[in-house]
Amino acid sequence: MPEFEVATSSLLRRADALARGFTDDELAAQVRRGELVRVQRGSYVHSPAGLPTDQALRHRLTVAATVGGLRIPGFVSHTSAAALHGLPLWNVRLARVHILRRPPANGSGSARVHLDIAQVPDDELVTLDDVLLTGVTRTVVDVARTEPFESAVVLADAALASRRTTAQSLVACLTAMGRVPGTRRAARALAFADGASESVGESRSRVLMHRLGLPAPHLQLRVLRGDRSEAGRCDFGWPSVRTLGEFDGRVKYGRLLRPGQAAGDVVYEEKLREDELRDLRWQVVRWTWADLSPGTVVAERLRRAFARGTRS
Repeated sequence: MPEFEVATSSLLRRADALARGFTDDELAAQVRRGELVRVQRGSYVHSPAGLPTDQALRHRLTVAATVGGLRIPGFVSHTSAAALHGLPLWNVRLARVHILRRPPANGSGSARVHLDIAQVPDDELVTLDDVLLTGVTRTVVDVARTEPFESAVVLADAALASRRTTAQSLVACLTAMGRVPGTRRAARALAFADGASESVGESRSRVLMHRLGLPAPHLQLRVLRGDRSEAGRCDFGWPSVRTLGEFDGRVKYGRLLRPGQAAGDVVYEEKLREDELRDLRWQVVRWTWADLSPGTVVAERLRRAFARGTRS
């Protein structure tokens, strides 16, 4: 079952409930008893699951509730479409649902809806669980035009890594839009995006390095032994100064788990791998989520490692 369908399968709309014989008083009583949780006016989800704590999952429910109540249909777009596609959203506001309509439509939206008016070809639209929305390529470009650089890079990296779009497709989509607001901002983010970045943490790390003026790293660098076998593959690498960088997120260790293996085993194997990389005369620098803000710690560690690597 598609992710969006899973997220919205428990949604109960007031109109559907009334059609099934319920009354508003009965719905209100179920809310008071905790049997229903209100998503927004006229839409509910069943407890005990209630509303998801994850921001993007909760926004999917809000999108479904909003689209069902629109008097004038439109296409879900921008960050709302990204949420439905399951793309990672970093540091973006999801207070309103983005709806796109073609000209000559007009309007200013509402407290719930951010209304965009723009041309969108039919081949840039897809249907997901009966909801019409912009496809991945158009969604990434729209987000890159309207959101901060870091947020746009996180999204574009993930779309490229999942092979749901290509760098060429993104550039072609942006070019076809012509002179629209945010074109320069989008071009910068799309040029920086790289599908070799495998997580939000890695994408944010690349943006941090760029912002602090550090040399651009090689991504997913393979380190070889003398017999040409692989000693390890690292998130970031600077071969000229024999330095490797690793972003340590909890998700990474979960990905490395083999069937029947405990998390402690993975951590131990990672230690052995790092010991071997150091034996091969590589400097190894690690950082976590907390180190990315403000990020100066990462820069200082890397610069010290670069200096050591130059001498080794």
